Amino acid sequence: MNLSKQIKKYRDREGFSQEDLAEKIYVSRQTISNWENERSYPDIHNLLLLSVLFDVSLDDLVKGDMEMMKSNLQQVKFNKLGQVMAIFLILAVGSIGLAIKYFGNVGLIIPLVFWIIAMTAAIKIDIIKKRENIKTYAEIVAFMENKDVNVERDKRDKKKYIIQKTLIVAGVSLFSGIIALLSFSIFL
Repeated sequence: MNLSKQIKKYRDREGFSQEDLAEKIYVSRQTISNWENERSYPDIHNLLLLSVLFDVSLDDLVKGDMEMMKSNLQQVKFNKLGQVMAIFLILAVGSIGLAIKYFGNVGLIIPLVFWIIAMTAAIKIDIIKKRENIKTYAEIVAFMENKDVNVERDKRDKKKYIIQKTLIVAGVSLFSGIIALLSFSIFL
């Protein structure tokens, strides 16, 4: 994070010790130390106080951190969408037999709704992957761990990517088919 360096830079510029700065914005010296050592991040109230005290804009104070925060939010969204997709895909194929048993063919609407939710999450994941130019699983892992995706991107082999994608689709289809068959055999 860049904010820790910014706080230290502006504190030194003003000639404040950590204790002096802490007194001026009504926090403990330990809090200032935690901010400067990236153990915690100031809340918006303290950011505003620092901005006024150092006579810099909030943008200048948190320069560089905004992109990191946006990236972290994107990673959280990516994780949640992946979980939604997996859960609803399993629910969709797992509920086929149960839905038919209790509601007949009309009951297939229930797994269809689950499947639509799973596919909506999958489409949103693909949108994020396209926006971030992420194609391989190594790139996804690098993105999720906030590492440089370009290193993995340089290693990318298009043939290998196509084979991986095909095998993954086949594997998910096979897994879904097995769950659907189990659902049929258990509930019908």
